[in-house]
Amino acid sequence: MAPTSTPQTPFGRVLTAMVTPFTADGALDLDGAQQLAAHLVDAGNDGLVVSGTTGESPTTSDAEKAQLVKAVVEAVGDRAHVVAGAGTNDTAHSIELATAAEKAGAHGLLAVTPYYSKPPQEGLYRHFTAIADATELPVMLYDIPGRSGVPINTETLVRLAEHPRIVANKDAKGDLGRASWAIATSGLAWYSGDDMLNLPLLSVGAIGFVSVVGHVVTPELRALLDAHLSGDVAKATEIHQKLLPVFTGMFRTQGVITTKAALARLGHPAGPLRLPLVELAPEELDQLTHDLAHSGVHL
Repeated sequence: MAPTSTPQTPFGRVLTAMVTPFTADGALDLDGAQQLAAHLVDAGNDGLVVSGTTGESPTTSDAEKAQLVKAVVEAVGDRAHVVAGAGTNDTAHSIELATAAEKAGAHGLLAVTPYYSKPPQEGLYRHFTAIADATELPVMLYDIPGRSGVPINTETLVRLAEHPRIVANKDAKGDLGRASWAIATSGLAWYSGDDMLNLPLLSVGAIGFVSVVGHVVTPELRALLDAHLSGDVAKATEIHQKLLPVFTGMFRTQGVITTKAALARLGHPAGPLRLPLVELAPEELDQLTHDLAHSGVHL
């Protein structure tokens, strides 16, 4: 069983969107995934998102996604929430991924806004509702218009929140005004999906993070959250400012690229990337090393 959920924190508070480790020849590294999952939970994560953007989900097969969920659940499912990415731009395919994730033991689903197709809001509503209807798992929406091309409007979020299994939203919209209104009116558990905005989103009602930089600074993210929850705004701000070089450095290019480079330097499973993603150039790795060192993370 996963750790206890509450309506306020259905997946815990600090989650990392985990990379998918590959072997040197590019195959799925299930042993590495289990080792990395255990390390991240030991570091303080309440949950892990697998097969998300940072998990290179566009380049893993349906079978690999199911194998990955099963392996991570076996490794940490008794002490962390395992949330499986199941969203695509094809509703029928998304339903297939959702049911496979449930069968593999996932504790929840992450459903991204359908990308490329640019559906209207009614299409978004029907798409997410169909995914939520397909299993008994709780669903976290993933609103990231910079990648999908279409935002989930506040009115649509309010409608979707009426579904008993749509319980949370991962916000990578980058709009604090819209977030404020959506948090106030939808009642969804709100997770920051943009590390630079972790603290600002907490200030308007978010309850936690789905982080990329959690691969390297989970204890600091936990400390920031705890300071905020205890009312120590000055301490939370101090930690936020200390982490600014990490937030900047890890997103100078695609986060999975920098994350895998950092993990490899730190001795954790990562492996190569699958095309069209490519490794950092030497000068980019030097820049990442410099950025992280400014926050006390030494590669």
